[in-house]
Amino acid sequence: MADKAVALAEKRLMDVKLGQIFSWLGTRDFTPNGLVGAVRRGHERYFNKYIHVKKGGIGGVAMLLTGYVVLSYVWEYDHIKHDRWRKYH
Repeated sequence: MADKAVALAEKRLMDVKLGQIFSWLGTRDFTPNGLVGAVRRGHERYFNKYIHVKKGGIGGVAMLLTGYVVLSYVWEYDHIKHDRWRKYH
């Protein structure tokens, strides 16, 4: 059976073909409310998939902590690099 035709605005990024990316991006809502809604939906999907599960492990929390560590390192890299040059002086 053939799949039903789905409007381009309702497709997920992984379902969009390469030639349709720019027209798909044109259907996105880039207003502040739209961006806040997208972040909220992503947060809910992450928590429902990794945190709020019946048989959960440490995977979701470990990913969250790893992301925090990487982000902190990126933010402080210039300071760390500056200290590295002063180490032996």
